[in-house]
Amino acid sequence: MTKIKIAVQKSGRLNEDSLRILKDCGISIDNGKDQLKATARNFPLEVFYLRNGDIPQYLRDGVVDIAIIGENVLIEKGKDISIVEKLGFSKCRVSLAVPKRMEYNSVQDLQGKRIATSYPNTVKDYLASKGIQSDLHIINGSVEIAPNIGLADGICDIVSSGSTLFKNNLKEVEVILKSEAVLAVSPQISEACKAILAKLQFRIQSVLQARQNKYVLLNAPNDKLEEIVDILPGMRSPTVLPLAEEGWSSVHTVINRDTFWEVIDELKSAGAEGILVCPIEKMVV
Repeated sequence: MTKIKIAVQKSGRLNEDSLRILKDCGISIDNGKDQLKATARNFPLEVFYLRNGDIPQYLRDGVVDIAIIGENVLIEKGKDISIVEKLGFSKCRVSLAVPKRMEYNSVQDLQGKRIATSYPNTVKDYLASKGIQSDLHIINGSVEIAPNIGLADGICDIVSSGSTLFKNNLKEVEVILKSEAVLAVSPQISEACKAILAKLQFRIQSVLQARQNKYVLLNAPNDKLEEIVDILPGMRSPTVLPLAEEGWSSVHTVINRDTFWEVIDELKSAGAEGILVCPIEKMVV
């Protein structure tokens, strides 16, 4: 039986989020502590736990068929590898930062400066696009300490909350790119594995849709029903059912989480009552 081989980060936040989305897709994985490979019990899939920076080469060589990986890693090491799905988690940005004491007006201030980074290709391409030449120092890990020990004038690294920069007396000055976890595919994937990938993508898309939306039930007076329905941004149109109490209806719909509170405020102002909000486990559209 053909099984699709997926690479995920060996440890860290991306590992946890990757395994969570597979679990939410209904895939049960028998993985023990420190395992490098595990098999799914109920889906034709094998999981390989790899170092994040090694995954692009494993995809390129066809050792694995697909991978959940940070988009920033592909931009740095795997521009030739296709992305088939953006996953919406593990969001971050790759940014340039300099010491807080340094006066900074524009990227031109980095001309001739020493920059420490784990993303030399990304930094080189960005600076070249701005006509800037800098001296790059390639460091794996603990990049933020480089300016404090005199190794560099600035750094380029992943930024999530910015707390690490703050602790090291650095300030973010340029955002080179924004990144999130993506589903990437090997150029050597077989036709049999492509069929399995299509099934996996369908499940992933259903999970991602569910994460983006909330299921809402509310009570509406019939004389306000038209106004309330006009507010709702449902998938097609809301479900409206009569209540036992005459003159009232129950309205069921789906609201995107990005506009959720604004819509709820409008519904309350329009006369909606008894608003109940439920998470959605899966959403097939």
